[in-house]
Amino acid sequence: MDDLLTIGAFAARARLSAKALRLYDRLGLLTPAYVDEVNGYRYYRTDQVERARLVALLRQLDMPLARIAEIVDAVELDGTLAADRLAAYWAGAEERFASQRTLVAYLRGRLSGRDPGVNGMDETYGKFVVETVDTAPQVLLTQSRHTLADELPAWIGASLGRLEEGAAVCGGTTGAPFVVYHSEVSMESDGPAESCVPVADEGAARAWAAEHGRAWETEVRVEPAGRLVYTRITKAQVAHPQILAAFEAVERWIAGQGLEVVGPCREIYFADWDAAGPEDPVCDVAFPVAS
Repeated sequence: MDDLLTIGAFAARARLSAKALRLYDRLGLLTPAYVDEVNGYRYYRTDQVERARLVALLRQLDMPLARIAEIVDAVELDGTLAADRLAAYWAGAEERFASQRTLVAYLRGRLSGRDPGVNGMDETYGKFVVETVDTAPQVLLTQSRHTLADELPAWIGASLGRLEEGAAVCGGTTGAPFVVYHSEVSMESDGPAESCVPVADEGAARAWAAEHGRAWETEVRVEPAGRLVYTRITKAQVAHPQILAAFEAVERWIAGQGLEVVGPCREIYFADWDAAGPEDPVCDVAFPVAS
């Protein structure tokens, strides 16, 4: 007992309150070295001070308790592993913050009832630069599905992955993959959505689609040349419902220019999603218009 510290003495060294230490004990993050069975007093070792301070610092990052436990436990095994786990958590947090920042701007515009005008130049829409591009005809390997918004990201990743594998035996890809929304996808409406990968060999694509079509609803279609009106957005802005602000900005620009929308809207994924950071451009939100 002589080499143990009372909770008061330990709290002073760790620069924490006794209340915080009791909480960490209940949460399993910092267990006392000894608890007196008679009076319930807690005692700690001096080598537990650093763990206590680390727990307190990690809690300031709003880190879930399970993640805190993973990091502090890793410190005792491998400091590099602990640092890597912290970096992974913070990368995810920064992506969430960037996404939430876009959502707040979108909601402020909604709640204030501001009219962004034909060019969309206000706090909500001003950051979206709207442009046009003419497109060449494309042979598309596609998969379609009725899906709600919460299931959409997982389905997009899976379906585009399957189509890109198929493209490898269809002469390779000839353009960026994209997703077409033939009707609204939200928590109340299920689309359908259509994943598309442009490929080089139409004959090979039709053969591959015939082989896989029944299981994956795979088809081949040829999209004619046309014109797209689009705005480029970051990875953070792709999240729903933040992405709605981008769609609205493009729709308002089209209306202001007196153009006619001639097909369903789409998201064109031109960058490596996994390698991109939250502020990196990854996607064009686009509408086909009469050229």
